[in-house]
Amino acid sequence: MDFKGISIELFTFKTYLVFLLASLVISIGLQMILPFPFGLAAALGIFIVFPLLLRRRAMSRMGGYGDSGTGGGFFGRDTGRTVKVRYVCLVCSNKHNGGSCPRCGSKMQRADF
Repeated sequence: MDFKGISIELFTFKTYLVFLLASLVISIGLQMILPFPFGLAAALGIFIVFPLLLRRRAMSRMGGYGDSGTGGGFFGRDTGRTVKVRYVCLVCSNKHNGGSCPRCGSKMQRADF
């Protein structure tokens, strides 16, 4: 996928497994080194922090978390461009703004972006 001239490859399942196994190895290592309550707390912290880092890395590749502080959102970054929805009549194929068709009066329509 190409976004603003930058090739973006979203995280694949393989990348996610690498992060998951790395966090598992680090968590087990910390539990072996640290005493019981501290090792458990560190392991839980790593299992919380690693997915957040993975998500932040993906969002920075998509252009989210920019200078404005707003994230990418559900549908990507809002560029301020408004999309006007037009409708196409299913009876006569006339494009119009909404409501009933001005040409034939039919209310059967589909959205055209």
